[in-house]
Amino acid sequence: MRSDRVDAVPAGWGFRPVAAVCERITSGGTPSRAIREYYTAGEWPWVKTQELQDCWIADTEEHINEAAVEQSSAKVLPANTVLLALYGATAGQLGILRRPMTCNQACCAMVVDTTMADYRYLFYQLLHHRSQLKRLASGAAQQNLSGQLIRSLELPFPPLVEQRAIARVLGSLDGKIELNRRMNETLEAMAQAIFKSWFVDFDPVRAKAEGRQPEGMDAATAALFPDSFEESRLGAIPRGWTEGTLVGICSITMGQSPPGSTYNEDGDGLPFYQGNRDFGFRFPARRIWCTQPSRLAQAGDVLLSVRAPVGDLNVASEECAIGRGLAALRLREEHGSFLYYLLKATSGTWEVFEGEGTVFGAATKQDVAEFVVSVPPSTMRCAFNRIVGPMDDHVALNEAESRTLAAIRDALLPKLMSGEVRVRDVEPAVGGAA
Repeated sequence: MRSDRVDAVPAGWGFRPVAAVCERITSGGTPSRAIREYYTAGEWPWVKTQELQDCWIADTEEHINEAAVEQSSAKVLPANTVLLALYGATAGQLGILRRPMTCNQACCAMVVDTTMADYRYLFYQLLHHRSQLKRLASGAAQQNLSGQLIRSLELPFPPLVEQRAIARVLGSLDGKIELNRRMNETLEAMAQAIFKSWFVDFDPVRAKAEGRQPEGMDAATAALFPDSFEESRLGAIPRGWTEGTLVGICSITMGQSPPGSTYNEDGDGLPFYQGNRDFGFRFPARRIWCTQPSRLAQAGDVLLSVRAPVGDLNVASEECAIGRGLAALRLREEHGSFLYYLLKATSGTWEVFEGEGTVFGAATKQDVAEFVVSVPPSTMRCAFNRIVGPMDDHVALNEAESRTLAAIRDALLPKLMSGEVRVRDVEPAVGGAA
């Protein structure tokens, strides 16, 4: 397969199959799930296709040990290996390994020959050609790519020095996006730690019950907490708190899917989220729009996935339409991000609904409405928001900047990959933006 822009390729560029610029192209494997020890205290990160998010991969949800590598088709891949998902809904998704890792058999792993190509340049060329790859994917039930198709795929390659320059320009944008992502993870972890201390472990209450001053807390905030507990259906909760349900503190909108004929990818109508497919770190990414929305969520609403996996969370960054895989929750009183962190803290509890649907796990409106929570007084929720609010504002600013940088990258990508625009024309401006 050759590029659609053959005539636009500058002099000095040439087409090569992916196999010609790689030391090896392989796939991974899945060690037997029956041998639980393979996945216990493993030293090797093990990449699954859903973890390919078109970015660097620093770590993975699961790890496997050396025995799993030795006794299965899984193999250790070096840092800078480019991974591409071969099957199903994730087909065409990409990632680059930051360190040696393993992967499952649904990943195509490309170990680049550094004398022939820059691994980042190959990553961006594959990203640029993803729509073509998807058109070539076969399979009646799901999209499937093959390792042979990837090997024979012909892409334009400029001289190595220009490959590196192109990768540097695009990588500077992705590097800033990655920095924002890591900063946001740190900020959210800090906010979650405060929520857990105050509203899950009840550290200030326990300290006061023992006659101690709560640590890291000013006297005015400490005075908001009681010094004893009382029993509830949830167990012991601080005295003066109430045992409530989500419907008692929130308005709840269950999503409803409009006719498929009203969907588009052209930005016509409102952003539409059917389920958690488009969920990001905190805010969903626009992909589909709807001209006749049935149910709406407002900016700041917590979006709860009510179909497998039940319990995933995001926050609406703007007015949007929601389908039947989501519910939108909003506190009746304005208390910033308290609801988001409350639901984050209870995420494991939603697993009970995973087996409720006939095919997929699901939670009904009644399930969501009657979900039991402990409710602290309004003064404590406000105190929490005063501390966490600036953190969440910073998260939102970082996310907005990342979306702007991603838009610049996406606009530059096809032009740099085809040679229509040269690095010397854009590097000064992009360097300033990044």
